[in-house]
Amino acid sequence: MDIFTAGLLYFTSFFTLINPLGIMPVFISMTSDLEDSQRKRIAGKAVITAFIILTAFAFSGQILFDFFNISVHSFRMAGGIIFFLVGYDMLQARIGKTKVDSTEINTYVTDISITPLAIPMICGPGAITNAIVLMEDSDTIALKITLIVSISLTIFVTYIVLWSSSRIIKILGETGNKVLMRLMGLIVMVIAIEFFFAGLKPVLQDILGK
Repeated sequence: MDIFTAGLLYFTSFFTLINPLGIMPVFISMTSDLEDSQRKRIAGKAVITAFIILTAFAFSGQILFDFFNISVHSFRMAGGIIFFLVGYDMLQARIGKTKVDSTEINTYVTDISITPLAIPMICGPGAITNAIVLMEDSDTIALKITLIVSISLTIFVTYIVLWSSSRIIKILGETGNKVLMRLMGLIVMVIAIEFFFAGLKPVLQDILGK
């Protein structure tokens, strides 16, 4: 896989899983009483935290596999299931359960930039799994750098979307926002199926080989 194709795949998968457009309504509801400068500061803190977490998991993935004695194939299959459920929720034009709930918002209202914004809305199970699996699949330094650049670009776009959320929602309208969410949900489900069968194939080969 060439660098451009890999970069496009990496960016698309992270963008659809993080789903900045799906986060927008929740972000606005949590910051409705704040000024634009405060929203900007919260969005900045949230995306920086999410970037650090995703990068840390991407580079520590193999350590986790060795510690828990699990294979990347099993992790890829589990990730495929998680992606499929997230994509299904997006296809129904609703925010997935792994993103946020009202209890988390009320509990952590004093610092919403960390929780629930950075974790689990931006940096949820799907994005973390994606970072680990894609880093394991990146077998060259160039691909690993491409992955980090793709994460950085996705995080930057997320920051722009959150910072401009009130204006974007006015432009898209409720219907437009739901259409985009459904489209991204479909993409996530396709990625999920690819992940699942990419993990299942070597497992079946190993079983049949024995």
